[in-house]
Amino acid sequence: MFKSNAQEDKVPQEALNSNNIIGKGSTFSGNIQTYGNIRVEGRIVGDVVSKSKVAIGPSAVIEGNVLAQVAEVEGEVKGSIEVTDILTLKPSCKILGDIITNKLIVESGAKFEGKCKMGQGLSKIELNTNGIAKESPIKKAI
Repeated sequence: MFKSNAQEDKVPQEALNSNNIIGKGSTFSGNIQTYGNIRVEGRIVGDVVSKSKVAIGPSAVIEGNVLAQVAEVEGEVKGSIEVTDILTLKPSCKILGDIITNKLIVESGAKFEGKCKMGQGLSKIELNTNGIAKESPIKKAI
């Protein structure tokens, strides 16, 4: 009936290796939480949380916050981005919100409007037992 802490911390390998795609021309309304990678080419109205990588393609628009271990942004994000490891801003990206990351790579031509804090992000992303991200310190830190 009750799970031990060791069982709760274990995530099936299939979940960690999963790849999710929101395709070009698609619109998704709501929050997304995943243990695996996610690539966004369409539009998301809501927050995106991944314990792995979030890749935001050149045609993508996210109207919400992004929380990930690693992120690469080519499209547009209207919200805060918090990355525990490396955030890469590609030349075509446009971010209208604050950034918290451990390491930041900004390629020539990338645009962002907001505050940027480096080296102060989370050490890891924690999801509760329902797979939903615990409240992110994005809103508290900025």
